[in-house]
Amino acid sequence: MSARTPAIVLGGTGYVAGELLRLLASHPYFDLAAVASDSQPDQPVAQFFRHLQPVLPHLRFANHEEILEYVTANPTTAVFSAAPHGVSAALIDRLLTAAEQAGTQARVVDTSADFRYASADAYEAVYKHVHGAPDRLSEFTCAVPEHLNALSTPHVAHPGCFATAVLLASVPLLALGLVEPRLFVSGVTGSTGSGRQPVAGTHHPQRHSDMYCYNALAHRHVPEITALAQAASGTQADFAFVPHSGPFARGIHVTVQATLHESMTTHELVHALREYYDQSVFVRVGGEMPRLKDVIASNFAELSGVSNGRTVAVMCVIDNLTKGAAGGAVQWMNRMFGHEETAGLMTPAPGWT
Repeated sequence: MSARTPAIVLGGTGYVAGELLRLLASHPYFDLAAVASDSQPDQPVAQFFRHLQPVLPHLRFANHEEILEYVTANPTTAVFSAAPHGVSAALIDRLLTAAEQAGTQARVVDTSADFRYASADAYEAVYKHVHGAPDRLSEFTCAVPEHLNALSTPHVAHPGCFATAVLLASVPLLALGLVEPRLFVSGVTGSTGSGRQPVAGTHHPQRHSDMYCYNALAHRHVPEITALAQAASGTQADFAFVPHSGPFARGIHVTVQATLHESMTTHELVHALREYYDQSVFVRVGGEMPRLKDVIASNFAELSGVSNGRTVAVMCVIDNLTKGAAGGAVQWMNRMFGHEETAGLMTPAPGWT
């Protein structure tokens, strides 16, 4: 397919939405048609995302009624939801219901957690509130794009940013049968991972020049990581995850450690990782330790690893807003509409952020 497709963004004032707008503003196949925000209807998008003013000088936020009218009036629409957990599901359900009644088609990629679990019970056990659209769960697949070749559902739930980084590092170890199914993960995330609404953990005087862990061994992404790792590798594994808040805005660095079944060298480990991701354009495996500045503001992930013959450590870096959310969502939507997976996503990292 080469025809341009209108695209809309839900939850339009958050950081992930802003990143989606940046990517879609120059996409070769998707036309950014509307951005939803009931809290800021008719306000200029550039008022909230000043860096986008040169490419989106006239775009204004639409309310959700206008979004529904748009979806029902167009034969096909690409829908990106950046609405918060617990809000996204109901918005998507309403939109899809309207499209079905009008005989139009909407394809959805959701970056919230609302459709990442196979059942409402599993979701509610983690997020402690009733699911907004349980009947829609079977219409969504959740996976890192590099770990699923064929999509069997009309819509996608993109994994969380921490989950994306951990899975990229962990799944090859499990799928290739290299390690015992008990993995220890340490991860550091930037402040944008907490969203646009200021909280104590993202307040600059508290976070600047500091680093601290939170929710050690009890992070809510662990059930998601566990389920997706099993689906991608065929192996059930336990993950002991300790996340940290880092003194930077964008990026995630994770280190995954595990015990080898059989001795292997660092060279053999890196070769195995490189072979596993040989067909994955956005995953680069090298012998040097990955650095955040080499991937920030890009859709690329970098991996490397070391071995002492008994234990392996695999390091992965991604941009949490791009590869971990908006970029991964565009990558999925490219595939869903039959475009090359790299469309609109090959801009390299700026390097000196």
